[in-house]
Amino acid sequence: MDFITVLIVAIGLSFDSFAVSLSCGVVQSGITFPAAVRIALVLGLFQGLFPVLGFYLGYFVSDYVSSFDHWIAFGLLGFLGFKMILGSRCTDDKDNTEKKERTLGFTTVITMAVGTSIDALAVGISFAFIYERIWLEALVIGIITFLASMTAIKIGKTAGPRLGSRVEAAGGILLIIIGIKILLEHTLLA
Repeated sequence: MDFITVLIVAIGLSFDSFAVSLSCGVVQSGITFPAAVRIALVLGLFQGLFPVLGFYLGYFVSDYVSSFDHWIAFGLLGFLGFKMILGSRCTDDKDNTEKKERTLGFTTVITMAVGTSIDALAVGISFAFIYERIWLEALVIGIITFLASMTAIKIGKTAGPRLGSRVEAAGGILLIIIGIKILLEHTLLA
């Protein structure tokens, strides 16, 4: 597989993480650079490691994983989306502070990382059938996702204060749409 193809795959896989990171920047408009790096690193790490996991699981579990991976992604992203929509209804400063801490906690970031990396697992499984290496591809996928996530957090951080809680609700809706997209792709195209 040539580098251009790997780059295109990496960019395609980073779209969901970009959308999630945009929501993170909106939800926590006062996010610091180190906190943004931590979120982007987790997203990039999961996006890079899931193809490796899929590659090594390969044909042993491909039928089993493909039968429910879309439901996992849909459930995780749908849950987070509804949580963000409900959280956007908080209006006073105390509620907003609690909402931001609750929304962007470690468990939430891990959940977002898993939810957006399910497709990367499937890509890794497909790589096992057509390709002999995975580590360089995983590194490229992780780096592209990290860069996309950092960019999206910055955009969200800038836009969030100006647009208020409506953007957080829109971010929640976007997560739900991503979950539905994944579900539809796997159920309608199966």
